[in-house]
Amino acid sequence: MSKAPRVPIMRIILLGAPGSGKGTQAQRLQKDLGLPQISTGDLLRKAAVSGSEFGLQAKMAMDAGELVSNSVVLEMMKERLSACDVGSGYVLDGFPRNQIQAEGLDTVLSDLGQTLDAAVFMDVSHEVLMKRLTGRRTCSKTGKLLNIHFSSQQDLDECIEAGGTLIRRDDDNEDTIRNRLEVYERETEPLITYYRKCRLLQVVDADTSADKVYTRLRKVLVGSRVTESD
Repeated sequence: MSKAPRVPIMRIILLGAPGSGKGTQAQRLQKDLGLPQISTGDLLRKAAVSGSEFGLQAKMAMDAGELVSNSVVLEMMKERLSACDVGSGYVLDGFPRNQIQAEGLDTVLSDLGQTLDAAVFMDVSHEVLMKRLTGRRTCSKTGKLLNIHFSSQQDLDECIEAGGTLIRRDDDNEDTIRNRLEVYERETEPLITYYRKCRLLQVVDADTSADKVYTRLRKVLVGSRVTESD
Protein backbone atom coordinates (compact mmCIF):
# COMPACT_ATOMS: atom_id res chain seq x y z
CA MET A 1 0.00 0.00 0.00
CA SER A 2 1.44 3.38 -0.98
CA LYS A 3 1.89 5.92 1.77
CA ALA A 4 0.20 9.31 1.68
CA PRO A 5 2.60 12.11 0.72
CA ARG A 6 4.30 13.65 3.70
CA VAL A 7 3.33 17.23 4.38
CA PRO A 8 6.42 19.28 5.28
CA ILE A 9 6.51 21.02 8.63
CA MET A 10 5.44 24.66 8.29
CA ARG A 11 6.35 27.41 10.72
CA ILE A 12 4.91 30.67 9.42
CA ILE A 13 4.61 34.27 10.60
CA LEU A 14 1.79 36.43 9.24
CA LEU A 15 2.66 40.14 9.27
CA GLY A 16 0.36 43.01 8.46
CA ALA A 17 -1.48 46.05 9.74
CA PRO A 18 -4.73 45.85 11.72
CA GLY A 19 -7.42 45.00 9.18
CA SER A 20 -5.07 43.22 6.79
CA GLY A 21 -6.79 39.87 7.38
CA LYS A 22 -4.08 38.03 9.29
CA GLY A 23 -6.52 36.35 11.67
CA THR A 24 -8.89 35.25 8.90
CA GLN A 25 -6.09 33.70 6.85
CA ALA A 26 -4.50 32.05 9.89
CA GLN A 27 -7.84 30.40 10.68
CA ARG A 28 -8.08 29.04 7.14
CA LEU A 29 -4.54 27.65 7.28
CA GLN A 30 -5.43 26.03 10.58
CA LYS A 31 -8.58 24.48 9.15
CA ASP A 32 -7.06 23.27 5.87
CA LEU A 33 -3.56 22.28 7.01
CA GLY A 34 -4.06 21.58 10.70
CA LEU A 35 -1.58 24.30 11.71
CA PRO A 36 -2.37 25.80 15.12
CA GLN A 37 -3.09 29.53 14.97
CA ILE A 38 -1.06 31.23 17.70
CA SER A 39 -1.74 34.86 18.55
CA THR A 40 -0.37 36.98 21.36
CA GLY A 41 -3.86 38.10 22.33
CA ASP A 42 -5.08 34.53 22.80
CA LEU A 43 -1.97 33.63 24.81
CA LEU A 44 -2.39 36.63 27.08
CA ARG A 45 -6.08 35.96 27.70
CA LYS A 46 -5.46 32.30 28.53
CA ALA A 47 -2.42 33.07 30.66
CA ALA A 48 -4.33 35.70 32.64
CA VAL A 49 -6.82 33.09 33.89
CA SER A 50 -4.35 30.22 34.23
CA GLY A 51 -2.77 31.33 37.48
CA SER A 52 0.71 30.58 36.13
CA GLU A 53 3.69 32.77 37.02
CA PHE A 54 3.77 34.43 33.62
CA GLY A 55 -0.01 34.58 33.53
CA LEU A 56 -0.12 36.53 36.79
CA GLN A 57 2.52 38.96 35.51
CA ALA A 58 0.54 39.44 32.30
CA LYS A 59 -2.71 39.97 34.22
CA MET A 60 -1.14 42.57 36.50
CA ALA A 61 0.07 44.55 33.50
CA MET A 62 -3.24 44.32 31.64
CA ASP A 63 -5.27 45.24 34.73
CA ALA A 64 -3.08 48.32 35.11
CA GLY A 65 -3.68 49.25 31.48
CA GLU A 66 -0.04 48.67 30.62
CA LEU A 67 1.63 46.69 27.85
CA VAL A 68 2.84 43.24 28.83
CA SER A 69 6.65 43.22 28.75
CA ASN A 70 8.47 41.62 25.82
CA SER A 71 10.19 39.20 28.20
CA VAL A 72 6.89 37.86 29.56
CA VAL A 73 5.40 37.55 26.08
CA LEU A 74 8.46 35.67 24.84
CA GLU A 75 8.40 33.27 27.80
CA MET A 76 4.73 32.52 27.13
CA MET A 77 5.50 32.05 23.43
CA LYS A 78 8.36 29.66 24.25
CA GLU A 79 6.01 27.61 26.43
CA ARG A 80 3.37 27.54 23.67
CA LEU A 81 5.86 26.54 20.96
CA SER A 82 6.98 23.63 23.15
CA ALA A 83 3.47 22.13 23.21
CA CYS A 84 2.77 18.76 21.65
CA ASP A 85 0.28 20.07 19.08
CA VAL A 86 2.86 22.10 17.12
CA GLY A 87 4.84 19.14 15.80
CA SER A 88 3.67 19.82 12.24
CA GLY A 89 4.18 23.54 12.54
CA TYR A 90 2.10 26.61 13.34
CA VAL A 91 1.00 30.05 12.19
CA LEU A 92 2.07 33.01 14.31
CA ASP A 93 -0.72 35.55 13.90
CA GLY A 94 0.55 39.08 14.49
CA PHE A 95 3.62 38.06 16.47
CA PRO A 96 6.30 39.36 16.69
CA ARG A 97 5.13 42.97 16.92
CA ASN A 98 8.53 44.67 17.07
CA GLN A 99 12.18 43.97 16.40
CA ILE A 100 12.96 43.17 20.04
CA GLN A 101 10.33 40.42 19.92
CA ALA A 102 11.62 39.23 16.55
CA GLU A 103 15.16 38.90 17.88
CA GLY A 104 13.83 37.25 21.03
CA LEU A 105 11.83 34.82 18.91
CA ASP A 106 15.01 33.89 17.04
CA THR A 107 16.57 32.94 20.38
CA VAL A 108 13.48 30.99 21.47
CA LEU A 109 13.41 29.02 18.23
CA SER A 110 17.12 28.30 18.46
CA ASP A 111 16.64 26.99 22.00
CA LEU A 112 13.81 24.76 20.78
CA GLY A 113 15.71 23.55 17.71
CA GLN A 114 13.14 25.10 15.36
CA THR A 115 13.46 27.29 12.28
CA LEU A 116 10.99 29.56 10.53
CA ASP A 117 9.92 28.76 6.98
CA ALA A 118 8.37 32.07 5.94
CA ALA A 119 7.28 35.49 7.15
CA VAL A 120 4.34 36.53 4.98
CA PHE A 121 3.49 40.22 4.74
CA MET A 122 -0.21 40.87 4.02
CA ASP A 123 0.09 44.02 1.91
CA VAL A 124 -3.00 46.24 2.01
CA SER A 125 -3.31 49.88 0.95
CA HIS A 126 -4.03 52.50 3.62
CA GLU A 127 -7.35 53.40 1.95
CA VAL A 128 -8.61 49.81 2.07
CA LEU A 129 -7.45 49.37 5.67
CA MET A 130 -9.42 52.43 6.74
CA LYS A 131 -12.56 51.18 4.99
CA ARG A 132 -12.21 47.72 6.50
CA LEU A 133 -11.75 49.08 10.03
CA THR A 134 -14.13 52.06 10.04
CA GLY A 135 -16.79 50.13 8.13
CA ARG A 136 -17.03 47.18 10.54
CA ARG A 137 -20.50 46.63 11.95
CA THR A 138 -22.28 43.93 13.94
CA CYS A 139 -25.96 43.11 13.41
CA SER A 140 -27.68 43.56 16.78
CA LYS A 141 -30.19 40.86 15.92
CA THR A 142 -28.06 38.06 14.43
CA GLY A 143 -24.56 38.97 15.63
CA LYS A 144 -23.32 38.69 12.06
CA LEU A 145 -20.16 40.66 11.25
CA LEU A 146 -20.67 43.05 8.33
CA ASN A 147 -18.94 45.95 6.63
CA ILE A 148 -20.82 48.90 5.19
CA HIS A 149 -18.23 49.27 2.44
CA PHE A 150 -17.70 45.63 1.43
CA SER A 151 -20.72 43.55 2.51
CA SER A 152 -23.41 43.04 -0.10
CA GLN A 153 -26.50 45.22 0.09
CA GLN A 154 -28.49 42.02 0.54
CA ASP A 155 -26.57 41.11 3.71
CA LEU A 156 -27.00 44.63 5.09
CA ASP A 157 -30.71 44.64 4.28
CA GLU A 158 -31.21 41.23 5.90
CA CYS A 159 -30.06 42.64 9.22
CA ILE A 160 -32.45 45.59 9.04
CA GLU A 161 -35.36 43.46 7.82
CA ALA A 162 -34.79 41.06 10.72
CA GLY A 163 -35.34 43.98 13.09
CA GLY A 164 -31.69 44.59 13.82
CA THR A 165 -29.41 47.59 13.67
CA LEU A 166 -25.82 47.91 12.49
CA ILE A 167 -23.67 48.52 15.55
CA ARG A 168 -20.17 50.00 15.42
CA ARG A 169 -17.65 49.22 18.16
CA ASP A 170 -16.55 52.25 20.19
CA ASP A 171 -12.91 51.71 19.17
CA ASP A 172 -13.75 51.58 15.46
CA ASN A 173 -13.71 55.36 15.10
CA GLU A 174 -11.27 57.08 12.77
CA ASP A 175 -9.09 58.70 15.47
CA THR A 176 -8.54 55.40 17.32
CA ILE A 177 -7.89 53.53 14.10
CA ARG A 178 -5.40 56.11 12.82
CA ASN A 179 -3.54 55.79 16.12
CA ARG A 180 -3.46 51.99 15.82
CA LEU A 181 -2.07 52.26 12.30
CA GLU A 182 0.55 54.79 13.41
CA VAL A 183 1.68 52.42 16.17
CA TYR A 184 1.87 49.61 13.61
CA GLU A 185 3.95 51.71 11.22
CA ARG A 186 6.33 52.69 13.99
CA GLU A 187 6.67 49.33 15.77
CA THR A 188 5.84 46.53 13.36
CA GLU A 189 6.48 47.74 9.81
CA PRO A 190 10.30 47.58 10.32
CA LEU A 191 9.92 43.79 10.59
CA ILE A 192 9.36 43.71 6.83
CA THR A 193 12.97 44.83 6.38
CA TYR A 194 14.12 42.51 9.18
CA TYR A 195 12.67 39.37 7.59
CA ARG A 196 13.71 40.43 4.11
CA LYS A 197 17.30 40.50 5.34
CA CYS A 198 16.73 37.04 6.83
CA ARG A 199 15.53 35.90 3.36
CA LEU A 200 12.24 34.73 4.85
CA LEU A 201 9.91 37.47 3.58
CA GLN A 202 7.05 36.66 1.21
CA VAL A 203 4.55 39.34 0.11
CA VAL A 204 0.86 38.76 -0.62
CA ASP A 205 -1.34 41.44 -2.18
CA ALA A 206 -4.24 41.39 0.31
CA ASP A 207 -6.31 44.25 -1.09
CA THR A 208 -9.00 41.91 -2.42
CA SER A 209 -11.53 39.40 -1.04
CA ALA A 210 -10.58 36.85 1.64
CA ASP A 211 -10.98 33.95 -0.82
CA LYS A 212 -8.67 35.50 -3.40
CA VAL A 213 -6.13 36.43 -0.72
CA TYR A 214 -6.12 32.84 0.54
CA THR A 215 -5.47 31.53 -2.96
CA ARG A 216 -2.53 33.94 -3.28
CA LEU A 217 -1.26 32.97 0.16
CA ARG A 218 -1.26 29.26 -0.62
CA LYS A 219 0.48 29.94 -3.93
CA VAL A 220 3.18 31.93 -2.15
CA LEU A 221 3.71 29.15 0.37
CA VAL A 222 3.98 26.58 -2.41
CA GLY A 223 6.40 28.85 -4.26
CA SER A 224 8.58 29.18 -1.18
CA ARG A 225 8.56 25.37 -0.94
CA VAL A 226 6.96 25.51 2.46
CA THR A 227 4.06 23.30 1.44
CA GLU A 228 3.05 21.01 -1.39
CA SER A 229 0.62 21.81 -4.19
CA ASP A 230 -3.06 21.05 -3.65
